[in-house]
Amino acid sequence: MTVAVRLPRRKKDASAPEPADLLAWYDRHRRILPWRARRGERADPYAVWLSEIMLQQTTVKTVAPYYARFLARWPSVAALAASDLDDVLRAWAGLGYYARARNLHACARAVMQRHGGIFPRGMDALRALARLFAVEEKLPAAKPVIKRLATSLLPPRRAGDFAQALMDLGATLCSPKNPACALCPWNESCAAARRGDRESFPRKTPKREGSLRRGAAFVALRADGRVLLRQRPDKGLLASMTEVPGSAWAHDFDSASALAAAPRLGGTPKWQKLAGVVRHVFTHFPLELTVFVAQVPRVTKALKGARWVRLADLPGEALPNVMRKVLAHALKLD
Repeated sequence: MTVAVRLPRRKKDASAPEPADLLAWYDRHRRILPWRARRGERADPYAVWLSEIMLQQTTVKTVAPYYARFLARWPSVAALAASDLDDVLRAWAGLGYYARARNLHACARAVMQRHGGIFPRGMDALRALARLFAVEEKLPAAKPVIKRLATSLLPPRRAGDFAQALMDLGATLCSPKNPACALCPWNESCAAARRGDRESFPRKTPKREGSLRRGAAFVALRADGRVLLRQRPDKGLLASMTEVPGSAWAHDFDSASALAAAPRLGGTPKWQKLAGVVRHVFTHFPLELTVFVAQVPRVTKALKGARWVRLADLPGEALPNVMRKVLAHALKLD
């Protein structure tokens, strides 16, 4: 049986939302999530940390199967730290924002080296793990204000549950479109609800779309059912991920000279240009790739830094989504 526990109320202020109201709602309606400890259980810091990294800019529905597979394969921070980065990237493939996987692996090793495999409890020590990656991206202007307001609501007890309750509120009731205000525990204190313009929030700066980039991708298929793959550089976009050989991605890409970037394999492969292009949108720019396919003999050797991979083994490769699209286009897969 779930018991709704109310915290002592502060002095009533109609304009100030009560943390106790949200926690009481959470006790009744909290979602059952694989990384969330049940009432009376102590949360596993490693499991919570893993879920938080995966859930950055990714939905619960998408994350759930990846989380289960990760936890089954690496049940502890020690196991994750002892793994190879390539294995982590393979397991992450398809989840997107691949820097998270590299940072996840690096942070696990930092926890082992600096803290003996135990996640630090102090704020300064936790921040030091993040500073390890020298993150310098500028946040949207409103985030410091949102952080300050959220901090002002933090109750003296059950801070972890309060954070989870806020996420459940946003996921189930206070959605950007068609919010279920009538069911919201903070409805009476909501300024947007009082004003009647609740669906105009959150306010966002129009996203600046980068200029279109183009390039070529070359899918070499060997007669024994293998495809040529290589690893991207360990820095930059899609760092350390697996790809088919290709050209640079540029705004001024010249498709007429695309074959100049084709891999130099033995013999004279006949590259066939496929109809259409593969389209993919990254955070900062859209991309269009022209795909070329060539059939080569089974004795063809791989280039330096590349390898032949069985088509049946492709699902286990650390291929980013754009490369999976390229291969699906070349192999006529659905």
